[in-house]
Amino acid sequence: MILSLGAFVKRGRPKRYKAKDAPYPVGGNHGLYLASFPRPYPKTSQQKKIGEAARACGIKAGIKKSDLMTAMKDCIPTKFR
Repeated sequence: MILSLGAFVKRGRPKRYKAKDAPYPVGGNHGLYLASFPRPYPKTSQQKKIGEAARACGIKAGIKKSDLMTAMKDCIPTKFR
């Protein structure tokens, strides 16, 4: 069970279970806990340069492969000269 509370998430704990070959059940903490969303990692300088070049060339998720190949061949190299 996951409920969103703005910057935090309310999560349920794992349920108690017993494996077929185990002598006793394990796990099963009761209650809920709050967890914050992970912060994005900072981009390196190389990642920033590639991102700017891709944005300038119109590369984004969902474009056709032929458009991607054209942009990678013709547009991206001109950004690094």
